[in-house]
Amino acid sequence: MSFSLDNPTLQRLIKSALDFLLIYLSAYGLSKLVSSLKINEKTKHRYRKIIYYVATIIGFVILATIWSGTTRSLTTIIGVASAGVAIALQQVLLNIAGWFFLIIRRPFDIGDRIEIGGVQGDVIDIGLFQSSLLEIGNWVDADQSTGRIVHCPNGLIFKEPIFNYTKGFEFIWNEIKILLTFESNWKKGKEIILNSVAKEQQQLEGVMKGKLKRMSRKYLIHYTKFTPIVYTKIADSGVELTLRYLVDTKERRSSQHRISEEILGAIEKEKDIELAYPTYRIYQREKGS
Repeated sequence: MSFSLDNPTLQRLIKSALDFLLIYLSAYGLSKLVSSLKINEKTKHRYRKIIYYVATIIGFVILATIWSGTTRSLTTIIGVASAGVAIALQQVLLNIAGWFFLIIRRPFDIGDRIEIGGVQGDVIDIGLFQSSLLEIGNWVDADQSTGRIVHCPNGLIFKEPIFNYTKGFEFIWNEIKILLTFESNWKKGKEIILNSVAKEQQQLEGVMKGKLKRMSRKYLIHYTKFTPIVYTKIADSGVELTLRYLVDTKERRSSQHRISEEILGAIEKEKDIELAYPTYRIYQREKGS
């Protein structure tokens, strides 16, 4: 094989080497420039990575142009390369698609309380690739904040169900269980529980009806009762009374605290009502029996 300067293959090799050297030196110079900037090391590292990524892409396009020979061949190479990039960046593209879905369909918005992928929290940011939640629950009871920020990839919305606590109707059903002894006046206990929650519910009833009316225009949801109810159950250690009532999603713990204190205070005044707890009875057989 002849390697004269008139040889097309040799010309392409020389041109490729020169272009590679030029791109490498440019990227190296820009990287040094970034290193001299007065910014934190984490940001410098990110900028340097971006420079080399862009240089690699530019180098690939230039080499493809040199060796393709024709525009048709170049189009074929770019098509194959695009398919490879799509496969390699599948998750990234899925996250971007998820972002478009969030912007257009809006299953949740900033400020909403949601659960997705087993994570509960208040949405504090929706980015191109991920959404950020201020976590609630986990080791903290009654849906209060843990202080951690959780970043969830947007692609999760296509794989996991989304539970939205505040979209359209900001109220959820909550339950408080009270266990009374079998000897207690459990009917009076039910009255005490309902009276303890009545004042709080009266303030919210008008608001709840208005919000539910608006939500029922979009979703097939029809609540017929907003008033609290107490269910009765015979348990192993006594009579279990379960209060079920509607509460603002973000006020569940504070509401439960107020109602519980009201119930305990009222029960203390009653001589015929006692709180129960799990008990054990031990029997001893007499000798000779």
